[in-house]
Amino acid sequence: MDKKFIREVIKRFKGKKILIIGDLMIDHYIWGGVERISPEAPVPVVDVKGEEYRLGGAANVVSNIKSLGADPYFIGLVGNDENGKILKNLFIEKGINPDNIIADSSRRTTIKTRILAHKQQIVRIDTEDRHFVDYETENLVIERLESLISNTDAVILEDYNKGILSKRIIKHVIARCNELKIPVTVDPKFNNFFEYENVTVFKPNLHELEKNTGLKITDNKQFIEVSCDLMSKIRAEYLLITQGEKGLTVFSDENEPYTIPAFALEVFDVSGAGDSVIGTLTLCLVSGCDIKESALIANHAAGAVCGVAGISPVTPEMIIDSFENSKKNKGCDSD
Repeated sequence: MDKKFIREVIKRFKGKKILIIGDLMIDHYIWGGVERISPEAPVPVVDVKGEEYRLGGAANVVSNIKSLGADPYFIGLVGNDENGKILKNLFIEKGINPDNIIADSSRRTTIKTRILAHKQQIVRIDTEDRHFVDYETENLVIERLESLISNTDAVILEDYNKGILSKRIIKHVIARCNELKIPVTVDPKFNNFFEYENVTVFKPNLHELEKNTGLKITDNKQFIEVSCDLMSKIRAEYLLITQGEKGLTVFSDENEPYTIPAFALEVFDVSGAGDSVIGTLTLCLVSGCDIKESALIANHAAGAVCGVAGISPVTPEMIIDSFENSKKNKGCDSD
C-alpha cells in the first residue's frame, strides 16, 4: 500500500451514503488558567478564558463521515432542552441535516463538559441519562430507519450505552441490513455486547472484551483464544479489536489473526479515536478495500486524531500525513 493507493480509496468515499444510529453527545470544553487555590476547598480556581462545543459520540462518527467526503445520515436522540438545540445547530453548522434527531422528553441531551487549564484536564462533568428508549420511541427509530435504509451503502451502530440502541432496535437493524445485503459495522460498549450477532464488523476495544468475557487477558495466546470464541459466538464476519498502544488486531474466518501497529507521532488526546476508526473502516469497506486494507487506513485515522487536542474528525490529509510518518509512530489508544 502506498500514498497513491490511499488517495484513490479516499476519492471513492465521495457519494457513499452511510447511516449512523447511536448515542449523540456534545463535547463541551471550558478552558482557562489556574493561579490560586479556592479558599472554600482544596481545589484550583479556573479563570475561564473561553469555551467550545463539538460533536461527540455517534455525532462525532457522523462528523468523521462528512469530513472524509461521504454523505452521512443519522438517527439519534436528544432531550427537549437547550443542549438539544445546541447539538442540532452544531450539525447545521457542518452542513449536516439534523431532521432525524428524535426529541425524547424523558431524557437530557448527553453533554460531557471538560474543564482544562494549562493543557491539562481538571475535571469532567457528565450530564446524561442512560435508560433505554421506550416502545413508542423504538417505533420512531424503526420508522426513520425504514425511510433511509434502501438508499444506504452501509450502517454503523455506535453504542455508548446511553439508551437508543435497545435489544429490539439492534435486532431489527441487523436483520434489515442482512436482508438487503447492506454491511453493518458495530462499535459496542458494555450493555448488549452479545446482542450484535451476524454483523459485518464488530469492533470492541480490549477493555470491553475483558469486561464482557469476565477474563483478564495476560498473553497473546489467551487473547487470540478469547477473541476467536467471541467471533464464533456472535457470528461476525470480521472482528477488529483495538488495543491502545499495541494497535489493532483483525480476526476473520479467511485468514490468521494479524495485528497492525498503532500510528501516532504525538498523543495529545485519545478522545474520539475509536469514532474515526469505525467511520474510516466502514467507508473503506464500501469503497472496494478488503478488511486488511480497511483496518490499516482506519488505524492511520486513529493515529492522526490522537495528535489533535479535543474531539476532532479526521480529514483525508490527516490520514495521508499519518501514512507518510508511520515509521515514527509512538502508539495511541484508538478507543
